[in-house]
Amino acid sequence: MRLAPSLIAPTRLFANSSARATLPVHPRPFNHLHHLHPRSISTTMTATAPSPAPYEPTAAATATQQTSTGVKLTAHNQYDATRLDRTSLPADPLDLFRAWLAEALRPAPGSPFPPVREPEAMVLSTATARGVPSSRVVLLKEVDADGFVFFTNYNSRKSAELQANPYAALAFHWREVSRQVRVVGKVEKVSRAESEAYFATRPRGSQLGAWASAQSSAVGEGALAAAVEDAAKKFEGKDVPCPEHWGGWRLVPFEIEFWAGQPSRLHDRFRYTRPEAGGEWAVDRLAP
Repeated sequence: MRLAPSLIAPTRLFANSSARATLPVHPRPFNHLHHLHPRSISTTMTATAPSPAPYEPTAAATATQQTSTGVKLTAHNQYDATRLDRTSLPADPLDLFRAWLAEALRPAPGSPFPPVREPEAMVLSTATARGVPSSRVVLLKEVDADGFVFFTNYNSRKSAELQANPYAALAFHWREVSRQVRVVGKVEKVSRAESEAYFATRPRGSQLGAWASAQSSAVGEGALAAAVEDAAKKFEGKDVPCPEHWGGWRLVPFEIEFWAGQPSRLHDRFRYTRPEAGGEWAVDRLAP
């Protein structure tokens, strides 16, 4: 499945934390999203994030109370994210996601919010053919014109479930800015060339780990370290190739929801939907 190219170039987040993507920063809040220039994304880090004034929650942090059977949560923060307005939302939700990711990485000058720590971390939910779900946190590596790309072992539990049931959901929780993004779509493997190109950017230790680890299988104490040592000897003095059992998945979305926390739980929620086969996006405001 392939979609019309996005107005904004692909955003890549590299394996080495010192080379994370630098994205455009716009001084206006995101209800002025139409001012973001579509060609202003760079894919290498060129400067450190600014140091804005610290964000102060508007209410007490989460508190707990012991009960006879467990723990009860008794208080929560009040959220106060930048408001979302229907009239200023872009037609393509991937453009809005890139813009939110840009501000999560490098807040606009004068923003009361700090940078989001590891905004590429996302909960990936998969399910078996019978519909039994499982979730884990993985790292987003690219947002292209078609969707969201991540890499993993093709023999892992997540990959087995994706091959049996090629639908998945993603959830990004950016606590520092009181924002969430929820994505639902169909998955497909990326090309072998894409997997090999990304694998070549990984630290050597991670490359060796991809050969050594039979991901999601039971392993004895010390067995993994021995397997890594064997892989190191095998590729000593040579580049580490991308294993056939390792590569990327792309989630092609047909539903994306943006959530901006607001006081008294009256959050802003906008959901983009389109047919699974592609087409124009429809947008609805959802009740919080």
